Amino acid sequence: MRNRRFTAVATLTISFLAGGALPAGAASATSSVQALSGEAQARKELRALEASFKGRIGAYAIDTATGRTIGYRSNERFPLLSTFKAMACAAVLHKARTSDPGLMEKVVRWTADDLKPNSPTTEKHVEDGLTVNQLCEATITLSDNTAGNMVLKQIGGPAGLTRYFRTLKDPISRLDRWETELNDWTPKEKRDTTTPASIARDLRAVTTGNALTAKDREQLNAWMIATKTGDARIRAGLPKTWTIGDKTGTNGAFGGGNDIAVIWPKKGVSPIIMAIYTNRAAGESGDDTAIARTATILARGLGKL
Repeated sequence: MRNRRFTAVATLTISFLAGGALPAGAASATSSVQALSGEAQARKELRALEASFKGRIGAYAIDTATGRTIGYRSNERFPLLSTFKAMACAAVLHKARTSDPGLMEKVVRWTADDLKPNSPTTEKHVEDGLTVNQLCEATITLSDNTAGNMVLKQIGGPAGLTRYFRTLKDPISRLDRWETELNDWTPKEKRDTTTPASIARDLRAVTTGNALTAKDREQLNAWMIATKTGDARIRAGLPKTWTIGDKTGTNGAFGGGNDIAVIWPKKGVSPIIMAIYTNRAAGESGDDTAIARTATILARGLGKL
């Protein structure tokens, strides 16, 4: 049956190119074939990229305008690393809106003993603290690890974020530990992991769906657009004229490099959601170029390039 459909569409397309008119429904069938062809080509290119990368690439992209998706190892587990921070801030925004008014203006304080490596903002505010709103900004835009822990404390820690994933109908993603222990990942580890498909659907829900109010979606997207850690990853693989908000994650032990993003090719159009996760063998360093090239392949597969 499938072969008959492809033959019929091919015949109709040839007729159209010869000057004939496509019957009703043929255009949509042709579009479906083109979509399948784009996905197949993308998967072929990703297999080749993965072979040259000498590691593992997991990817999932959603065109929210059409519902089309492209996946590659999209249901395999990868470490969340710092990509959890975007979702933690979404959870905080949701809590502030639904059950804890004033939470975003609450001032949080910590001690020098609480400071973690890579805390460029919070290390300057041990004496005076920061509001939860300011902590979210530092958590997403600079991937400040201490800020990430302070945000987690507002939602019940790692277990609280896992519960939030479940409210998004995500039965897979989980956070079990705090920064920086959550980065201690090995290929057999299930703690602190997600799949590209799961996290992409979560990101879609909080950045373009109804999981957050319009005002809170706008705030979350603004923080992600202001991110300063992702220039060499998804952003590098797409046109500079596109508006991109992302959240990166990095693990040196197994060459882990991640990036999740909400992407607007043009102002006013429905965005693309991308989730790209990579890892290599123990001791190998990550490769931002592989993430950038994956983003290019995904966008091309969706017909956006």
